[in-house]
Parts: sequence; structure tokens; C-alpha cells
Amino acid sequence: MSEDRQALRSRVEALQEDYAQCLDGDEMERWPDFFVEKGVYRIVPRENDDLGLPIAIMACDGRGMLQDRVFSMRHANIYARHFYRHLLGRPRWLDDAADGSVRFQTNYAVFRTVEHGDTTVYSTGRYVDRVVEEDGALRFAEKLAIYDNTWVDTLLVTPI
Repeated sequence: MSEDRQALRSRVEALQEDYAQCLDGDEMERWPDFFVEKGVYRIVPRENDDLGLPIAIMACDGRGMLQDRVFSMRHANIYARHFYRHLLGRPRWLDDAADGSVRFQTNYAVFRTVEHGDTTVYSTGRYVDRVVEEDGALRFAEKLAIYDNTWVDTLLVTPI
């Protein structure tokens, strides 16, 4: 890996850490800013990804939909207070695209603690991200959270 690739990988690692802290710290109003204007966010079952099926259990196409997701979390959804904690692997370079974006894969585990309750493994899987540089900052052009679980808790309110 060249120094440029190592530097970019370090920047992607910092982006992932900031992303996880945004979710774990309940700073959801910042979440759409991690994406380009037409950025895509999807939570996809591993089985669907393995079969090449595009069906997602949460899908946001564009920053407007991401902002709407945050608004609904804050004002429309009713759920027990809970906290998340992400553990992330190191980003692995997948490939470069002709449009200048770079794809990375990062393994994740998310733990959820319900206030006055137990801590459980909420989701495990991998992020497959297409990252671009915009105004000197890295942003997600596409973020897929491909989860390993065969069952999804009905409390899926917050992005993974």
C-alpha cells in the first residue's frame, strides 16, 4: 500500500469513528452531514446481499431522506430510551471507481442498552462504503450496513 493509500485509509478510519460516535452519542442531527447531497444509506440483510437482491429494511436516498429519518426519530417515533455502542474493525480497501470514489469494507458490532435494562448484541455485520472527497472532507456517497442477523429487532429506529 502506498503512502497515499495509507493516508486515505487513516482518513476513512477517522470517518468511521466519527460516524459511530455520532450514533452512539445521540448526535443524530449531524448524521446527514456524513453523506453527499445524493448519498445513499441502506440497511440490508446479508442473505439479500449474497443473492444480489436490492431489498433493504431501511433505505434513504439523498440527504433530504436522511434528514427526514432524523426528524421522525425525534418527533414521530415512540420507543424506550436506549443507547448504542459501536465496535469497528479497520477499514479494508476494496476498489477504486472511475468516478474517483473508493470502496471500503469495515466490520462492525453494535451493542444496545435499554435504559434500566440489559445490554445485548444488537447487530453484527459489515459496512460497505463508497467514499468521496467533497470540500476537503470525506463523505459517504453510499453506505450499506449489511447485517449478519437473521432476525431484526422491531426497535430498529436508529441507523446502524
